Amino acid sequence: MTLQALLAAGYTTEAAAWRDWLLRAVAGDPADLQIMYGIHGERRLPEMELPWLAGYENSKPVRTGNGAAEQLQLDVWGEVLDCLALTRKSLLKHTDESWDVQVALMQHLETIWDQPDNGLWEMRGPRRHFTHSKVMAWVAADRMVKGVRDFGLPGPVERWEALRDTIHRDVMANGFDPVRNTFVQSYGRPELDASLLLIPRVGFLPPDDPRVLGTIDAIRRELTEDGFVLRYRPADSDDGLPGDEGVFLACSFWLVEALLGAGRTEESTELFERLLELRNDVGLLSEEWSVGAGRQLGNTPQAFSHFALVTSALELHQDTVRRSDTPLPPETESVRQ
Repeated sequence: MTLQALLAAGYTTEAAAWRDWLLRAVAGDPADLQIMYGIHGERRLPEMELPWLAGYENSKPVRTGNGAAEQLQLDVWGEVLDCLALTRKSLLKHTDESWDVQVALMQHLETIWDQPDNGLWEMRGPRRHFTHSKVMAWVAADRMVKGVRDFGLPGPVERWEALRDTIHRDVMANGFDPVRNTFVQSYGRPELDASLLLIPRVGFLPPDDPRVLGTIDAIRRELTEDGFVLRYRPADSDDGLPGDEGVFLACSFWLVEALLGAGRTEESTELFERLLELRNDVGLLSEEWSVGAGRQLGNTPQAFSHFALVTSALELHQDTVRRSDTPLPPETESVRQ
């Protein structure tokens, strides 16, 4: 997502540097791929609580490190392979040196994609079959297929195409509730999740597909506060952590894009403008927003919120330009794959 924001805004030098960092960090045994690394590529990020610190407004516990670094999150394979596919397309690295790394990552994912995991949100409860994780496994296979078909790179393309189709069928059979006409957070459970808004963004289904539209409506109906989107409802999702949380600002920007893709431009623009009003006096956003207290909440400033702002702003701009029949400049082509 960082790469999409950088590339869509024309920051190709920074995007290329980020890609090179990513390749260095993930090199090695594909089974050891982590969901996060230190800024210098460190793999050991042990989590410790610091009980002698009160935290901001007594928001204990204060921690260093992050225990989630040792979790299994299947979506990360999809994120990495999507990143490298995006930079290949945008930076014109058609025969880039990273292909062997990508093939190794894909070969490992082929053996584990059907396992339960901890999901995008680093759930500390029991592992489950998260719909978003399976969608991102589909993304991994899809991008590898395109690497072969579109750029002539070597690989077992028929096998990856078959896997891509298998994962798609699996998600449609187990991650979609036909009675409610919505995708669900995990297989066999009714909870919703904001990550489902990314289904059209990654190309799994068209943005105007009836099942996508049903998911948008369900999330707006069941997973919002004052029109802003929650990641999920902690009391229902068994995330292994105590307490509640505010609305998650990046997820609300995802809704902006989902509404726009569904052709609901006025609603999309209205939500985007409301989100801009939540910025602080220097134009920055935190991770969350407390509807009840009317204030920013959580980690601040939060990159996750800002690159979601950037991409949704560009999508809205591109939609305006398209409707005016003005040609789009190359650097502002859609951030979608």
